[in-house]
Amino acid sequence: MELPWVEKYRPQLLKDVVGNESTVERLKAIARDGNMPNIIISGPPGTGKTTSVLCLAKELLAESYKDAVLELNASDDRGIDTVRNKIKMFAQKKVGLPAGRHKIVILDEADSMTAAAQQAMRRTMEVHSGTTRFALACNTSSKIIEPIQSRCAILRYTRLSEEQLTERIMHTIESEKVAYDPLGVEALLFTAEGDMRQALNSLQACHSGFGLINQVNVFKVCDQPHPLVVQKMLEACLEGDFQCANKEMMGLFNQGYSAVDCVGTVFKVCKSYDDKKMPEALKLAFIKEIGVCHMRIADGAASRLQLQGLVAKLCKLTM
Repeated sequence: MELPWVEKYRPQLLKDVVGNESTVERLKAIARDGNMPNIIISGPPGTGKTTSVLCLAKELLAESYKDAVLELNASDDRGIDTVRNKIKMFAQKKVGLPAGRHKIVILDEADSMTAAAQQAMRRTMEVHSGTTRFALACNTSSKIIEPIQSRCAILRYTRLSEEQLTERIMHTIESEKVAYDPLGVEALLFTAEGDMRQALNSLQACHSGFGLINQVNVFKVCDQPHPLVVQKMLEACLEGDFQCANKEMMGLFNQGYSAVDCVGTVFKVCKSYDDKKMPEALKLAFIKEIGVCHMRIADGAASRLQLQGLVAKLCKLTM
């Protein structure tokens, strides 16, 4: 059975993990010394948090990996009973390990654990610290209670750069012999926004559906407003032409794209707009208005009027 590419090309060793070099170096040092502290890894989705923890566990435990690692995900039940029974039982279990190594409990999406379960866990972390260490992966570390944060080393992951994504995408394209053109790869980078998982999933979906990775196919698969349309809209705003800009924006809205998608794409295109055509002060003013509009839409006012208001504001700023 063919594996999804995300799993097929998932790194098995820390040296293969892409991006966040300084943080990965710290994990490599832990793997070399063997004395792993309790850690929290926080950062956006698709940046390699879980993969890094799994690689670290494999390098630390080698042959004993199957017996000495307990992995719980958000999809598993992780209420207070699980902590009291499953995690506690695992922490008490005797496993033959190399000298200086510990059992590892990996909790993925730890920020979705209830506060009560986290409270129950903090005691287990202390009592069994001689034999068991905890690795928590989460999107926002602030959702983890402070007593646990103070017991852990916190490592932060950031979004991956376009160069890092490109390198991995090209490696996958060459391994799978996928037909592509350079604009298609650029479109993948644009839609992924530093998320490696999304980039590889979009690549595989586009390859399975169309057989060719080009701009049109990628935007069809990802179902995002086309940035060239948004660029036209911004060009019209820079010339103060409300009618033309409004026509482009309403075209997207009438095609069925949600207001959140529209305003999100406007932000992405505006952020990377050519500095010669849009001076920095104006760009910042544009981004401020886009942010205000995004906030209103996120609060529930996702109407055509908000988008038209945004276009009018942008035109007014350039006049």
